[in-house]
Amino acid sequence: MSQYVRIVSALSRIAGWFAIGLMIAAALVVTEMVVIRYALRASTVWQTEFVTFALVAATFLGSPYVLLEKGHVAVDVLPLAAGPRGRAIMAVIAGLIGISFCALLAWSASHYFMEAWSNGWRTETVWALPLWIPILPMPLGVGLLVLQYVAEIWQSVRGNA
Repeated sequence: MSQYVRIVSALSRIAGWFAIGLMIAAALVVTEMVVIRYALRASTVWQTEFVTFALVAATFLGSPYVLLEKGHVAVDVLPLAAGPRGRAIMAVIAGLIGISFCALLAWSASHYFMEAWSNGWRTETVWALPLWIPILPMPLGVGLLVLQYVAEIWQSVRGNA
């Protein structure tokens, strides 16, 4: 199981770096869009849509890394008062709830992705981006989040969290 934790942690870190790359790309595209619109007085076609999809993808792909690094916002008054055993029990319960929600979301998102892929859905803009591209980060990110929750639960049970 420690091999599983190492692999999932590595995948979460890779997804986190990819999310950072998407956010940097979105910032660069916004800068380019401002230059084109206001300095060159030209219209933009794909930039707004790219930025929106990139930031949403970064959110989904970055979520496993946030869980790995315990970067989420938490109120820890009760866990601190509960002691190590109580903290581990609460972590397992919270992890199981997280797994339940994320597994359902990943399953639904994968069906949505397959529908967009098989039906050839595209955005209704001039860019006409195939919709499977911006949908794919949702099942990937949330699916990896499920795997990261399993690793977190394992570490809580082992006393490593």
